[in-house]
Amino acid sequence: MAIDNSLFGEYSSAAFSAYTGVRVIMTAAANPFMARAIELSLENVRSGCGGPFGAVIVRHGQIIAEGVNQVTSRNDPTAHAEVLAIRGACAKLASFELKDCELYTSCEPCPMCLGAIYWARLARLYYANTADDAAGIGFDDSFIYREIQAVHARRRIPTAQLMRDEALAAFRAWADKPDKIAY
Repeated sequence: MAIDNSLFGEYSSAAFSAYTGVRVIMTAAANPFMARAIELSLENVRSGCGGPFGAVIVRHGQIIAEGVNQVTSRNDPTAHAEVLAIRGACAKLASFELKDCELYTSCEPCPMCLGAIYWARLARLYYANTADDAAGIGFDDSFIYREIQAVHARRRIPTAQLMRDEALAAFRAWADKPDKIAY
């Protein structure tokens, strides 16, 4: 299948395939939003700013925010492409909900990003690479999925509950607050 070389800058279709080890199966004409997410992921690899992940948020057919993985350049383990795109879209729309937006991401989201996607209430999620593809290059989230389901006492990071009675005061205050913004 032919590829629009403008998506990948200096990389030709053959060079891109040799560089990534995969054959490109989607062109910008097939889905320009996913093509942009993929382009961002490749640009991020070339720039050295973070891992090979890119994401775009689309509203009414227009890209309103983009994000690339910046974990290492920001020294921030939460600076994943999807999270940064969500933060940008929320800031642009001045809203914590993205109900009429779609997320296009170059890879199936990790557990943290999936949680953020649900909290942002995005309408749809599209991804290119799978979690297994990511695991194959060292980004394996299967351990985190297992940890989430593990009994607290069996988690690798010791986890203990402290001061629940005192902490419940904030929950009671929230429950009783008449002017809260529910989310």
